[in-house]
Amino acid sequence: MRSLADLDVTGRVVLLRSDLNVPLRDGVHGPEVADDTRIRASVATIQNLRTRGARVVVISHLGRPKGGPDPKYSLTPVAARLGELLGLSVLVAADIPQARTMAAALSDGDVMCLENIRFDPRETSKDPAVRQELAGELSSIGELFVSDGFGVEHREQASVSDIARLLPSAPGLLVQTEVDVFTKLLENPERPYVVVLGGSKVSDKLAVIGKLLEHVDHLLIGGGMAFTFLAAQGYEVGRSLLETDQIETVRGFLAAAKGRGVDLRLPVDLVISEKFAGGVETRVVPADAVPTGWMGLDIGPATIAEFESVISQARTVVWNGPMGVFEIAEFSRGTQLVGEAIAACPGMTVVGGGDSAAAVAMFGIEGFSHVSTGGGASLEFLEGKALPGLVALENSL
Repeated sequence: MRSLADLDVTGRVVLLRSDLNVPLRDGVHGPEVADDTRIRASVATIQNLRTRGARVVVISHLGRPKGGPDPKYSLTPVAARLGELLGLSVLVAADIPQARTMAAALSDGDVMCLENIRFDPRETSKDPAVRQELAGELSSIGELFVSDGFGVEHREQASVSDIARLLPSAPGLLVQTEVDVFTKLLENPERPYVVVLGGSKVSDKLAVIGKLLEHVDHLLIGGGMAFTFLAAQGYEVGRSLLETDQIETVRGFLAAAKGRGVDLRLPVDLVISEKFAGGVETRVVPADAVPTGWMGLDIGPATIAEFESVISQARTVVWNGPMGVFEIAEFSRGTQLVGEAIAACPGMTVVGGGDSAAAVAMFGIEGFSHVSTGGGASLEFLEGKALPGLVALENSL
């Protein structure tokens, strides 16, 4: 795979696939960016291209529009924030023909955006021929392609994998960093190697759990997914989130961990409530004593202490998924304190994107070695899967 430095970009139009899928909020003058983390993460590659004289056309998606233009998913506020960060005006082309015209008028160092690529249903089509048709039209806008949206590298999409086969291509600085980090985690992690998994569902992480049990020393499990593990041990979990169809699979994971000598730890206590809401009565109970009608919504203080102890001795820590419903104050302590413990760990610390990255931003936790911009992509990388966007870069012109 060639590097960004290998591309001769001076005076040439470069199509840059970024992941600017950021949350918006209502502002005084219309929609505005609520969290610009992903936009900031894209700036390094854009500035690299600009300083080398490239003419940059940014391609991204935003949200999940239903197969056509939708003003609430417009990239206009995103382009405005990008322009603020770059210190220049970033215009948005409404469609590919307009983008082609605007790109031809760019000067060296200029930056523009193409409107939300998912306004065209061909972007996410399951039919390769349909995606390739859109990729062909996109490739007519520029001469080179740079893939810098790690959050979509695991997708077979026109602006991710198909276009990379049509133009000389390379990964951007963000994608290259993500690849380097997760390759080290797969191939040569320093030990003890600890993975902290949370989030709502075991089924979302089946493949990665199976893979991790082959590599890690400690696997700490919290969040909603922990209740299926607790149920697999015969515990009553009340009205807690439970995937009954995964209990046998989870029993297999517990047996595999024991057989491999992996320290798989589950919550020993929980913060529970009768309602999924703020401002409600809460209790801390042992993990095997959730009353009927109550539900676990965070890990308890004894569990936090256990997890902190394991994390403090690690040389590599990966965190994917919150420990509870961190958006509600009463159930945020587990996620915040475990996150702070990981950030304080002297080894390599990686936050695997998604809700974990959102929690890090919400609590203002700093000090991690790397915060990934791609939740699903990071999980698939850790599973050892070949990501379509990266495979396409390896086979580009």
